[in-house]
Amino acid sequence: MRLLNYNLFGESHGKAIGVVIRGVPPGIEVREGELTAELERRKGIRRFATKRKEEDRPVILSGVFRGHTTGTPIAVVVENRDVESSYYEEIKDTPRPGHGDYPARIKYFGYNDYRGGGHLSGRLTVGIVVAGYFAKKILERFGIEVRAYIKRIGPVEARELSVEEVFSSENPYCPDEEAFGEMREVMEDARKSGDSVGGIVEAVARNVPAGLGGPYEEDIEADLASAFFRIPAVKGVEFGLGFRFGELRGSEANDPFIIRNGKVVTETNNHGGFLGGMTTGMPIVARVVIKPTPSIYLPQRTVNIGEMREEWIRLRGRFDSCIVPKALPVVEGAMAIVLADHLLRRMAWVGFENAR
Repeated sequence: MRLLNYNLFGESHGKAIGVVIRGVPPGIEVREGELTAELERRKGIRRFATKRKEEDRPVILSGVFRGHTTGTPIAVVVENRDVESSYYEEIKDTPRPGHGDYPARIKYFGYNDYRGGGHLSGRLTVGIVVAGYFAKKILERFGIEVRAYIKRIGPVEARELSVEEVFSSENPYCPDEEAFGEMREVMEDARKSGDSVGGIVEAVARNVPAGLGGPYEEDIEADLASAFFRIPAVKGVEFGLGFRFGELRGSEANDPFIIRNGKVVTETNNHGGFLGGMTTGMPIVARVVIKPTPSIYLPQRTVNIGEMREEWIRLRGRFDSCIVPKALPVVEGAMAIVLADHLLRRMAWVGFENAR
């Protein structure tokens, strides 16, 4: 059972979006400037992001008093201000390819708010970033850090990076400056052509203690995968070598145990910090695949549900040509929430053991 959890609410073109977070311990210092800075990161690189301009100023309604968490549920809302919904009335019967428009219409019997994707919109990831902020504050107490960066955009992939490089880089998007320059060119080409491009985000966590998680229903690796897949546009998740394990023999894949500075560590980290659904104490390395933004300006085939006929659609509106830069704080938030939840669970056992 989760000790730390959250629920998202709102729609893309509704009055507001927000999140309710439960399980945050009392006494954690909260700085609204830090929270606002996290939401600014979610706006990505302006040139490749939607022209919709939202201030994204968080309003904390409950759970924080005199600058500290109270231990009660935390509710945070962010108003939607720059909303233009008229175009969505025009295309409500023609589902956009690659979007959740069609299955949402079936699931909700047509009563769903379809403007801007409604509750399915990536805009609701604001709530994941907010919840992730509080989770990171929990992790800070134990020296645990989380950082995500762009591993790949289209055909351009960053070189292999050490954990130290990931955390020491001043580039907010990718520590590999040369590769990042080429990534920008790929994003620019997609933007100019009216298309979009996807990529891969790599997330790393360091100073995570061994023993978090457990087998089967307690599996922390499974919980992380689930958290990542709940982020809109994520279509693949892997840890450590991931799918490359299918090419190897055990003698190549296994991580030998060694003693270093009086601690048990592994000589390599092919498993990305996990064994048996538990953390090993090695850095956690995860990658998520972000699909190209479905809303593009090129003509696409679709259907008119009202008239039950096939037709073409050419979208107008304000769309991202690449959402991968915007995904970085969202992926970090998702990872931090799971790690903080499992850490709180572990602390209950540690407290019990220390009471002997």
